[in-house]
Order: sequence, then structure tokens, then C-alpha cells
Amino acid sequence: MTSHPPQQCCTVGVKHEGTATGEIKMIGEISAYFAYPKDRQTSNAILIMTDVIGHEFINVQLIADQFAANGYFVVMPDLFQGDPLPLNRPPGFSVPDWLKGPPGHGPDKVEPVIEETIKAMKGEMGVKRIGAVGYCFGAKYVVRFMAEGKGVDVGYCAHPSYVEAEELKAIKGPLCISAAETDHIFPPPKRHESEEILKETNQPYQITLFSGVQHGFAVRAEVNDKVKKYAKEQAFFQGVAWFDEYLKA
Repeated sequence: MTSHPPQQCCTVGVKHEGTATGEIKMIGEISAYFAYPKDRQTSNAILIMTDVIGHEFINVQLIADQFAANGYFVVMPDLFQGDPLPLNRPPGFSVPDWLKGPPGHGPDKVEPVIEETIKAMKGEMGVKRIGAVGYCFGAKYVVRFMAEGKGVDVGYCAHPSYVEAEELKAIKGPLCISAAETDHIFPPPKRHESEEILKETNQPYQITLFSGVQHGFAVRAEVNDKVKKYAKEQAFFQGVAWFDEYLKA
């Protein structure tokens, strides 16, 4: 495994202020957040796979809006079928128990949501190429869906969790990772293992390490802290630059 399973730190962070400009709509039975670029074009799209806080969390909705402002059609489905975790769970809360369920949030439950979303994006939504963004929990599914024929062309992850070595070895497109200096889920040995695997994939890759931040910083950082705010913003720009280079036709 190239990153550890989600833990209590995956639920901790700061709620940001702002007004989301996208909208919640349904893809069949799946609730999803949509954000459109100014020209409403959908050919180049970003599929956001969230952390355990889910698609209705204002922080990640604001991020989706910013990707849209940079020219991308954005779709962010509810990976948890109405059962995300509220922010800042109390000490002792067991994320592994929540993952096991019931109802459970393993690949057997999450992957059908992503598969249906990708099918709709490449069907009636008119998407030609998909870049996937994964935060913490969602990073595993960015990597899984970068395998041959799974539907994701380019990937970007921040502070990944639960990614298996075999999943990382199987990617068939460019992958970019933003990592935190302090991260028990993606610590230095796991980061270095990921680097060695990525070298062998023969795919473009980038791993950027940000000082002064912890797991979750790209979504839930304290933006009143200058160092953390800078890291959060630069991680976002890293993702935009990656998609501008490898996703846009």
C-alpha cells in the first residue's frame, strides 16, 4: 500500500467562507455538484472525487467553482450515497468502522457511482476528456480510474489515502500529487515508495511537498494562517497547471 487507510485526521479541518456558484443536480439516482466555465463548454471536464466530508461541503464546492473559473466543466458526485462524515469528528470516532458500514463505503459501493457518472459525462454531457481530482479518500479512485479503459485521462491528487501499490502501477496517464510535510496517512516512506512506482509507469508525474501543513490542507486548511493559505492555493494552482498541460486538447 502506497498510502495508509483514512483515519480520524481525515475529518479534521476548517470550514471556509464563501458562496458556491454551482448547482446540485441528479445523475440518475446520484446527487452531484456541477460547475460550468464561462463559455459553458463541456469537452474538457474535471471529475472531483471528494474526501469523506462529501460533495456538499462548501470548501470543496468553492474549489470546484475555481476549476470552472479556469475553463473546466466540473462534476462532483456524492460518493457516499447520502452518508458523508460531518467535519471535525470527536476523538475516538472510528473512520474504519464508518468505511465498513453499514451501509459501507468500499470500492463495491463507490465505484458504481463513479462509473455511472463517467458514463453520463461522456454521453449526454458531451465530455471528450476527463481529468480527475482526488482529495484524501477520493485519491484512491482517481488512481483506480486511471487504469486502462476506466475513463480518466489525467489525474491530480492531494494528500492521498488508501492507494494500493498495484493500483498505482496500473495508471495509464499523467498523475500529479500534492503532499503535506506532516501526514501520517502519506508519510515519507509511502511518498518515496510512490515515487519509485511512478518512475516505472513511464507516465508523466509530479509530486510536490508543501512545508508547514498537515493532511487535508488542500481542502481544509486554516486560511488565516499565511503559510497554510499559501500551500492550499499553490496546491490548487498545481492541479490547474497540470490539467492545462495534459488535459486540454
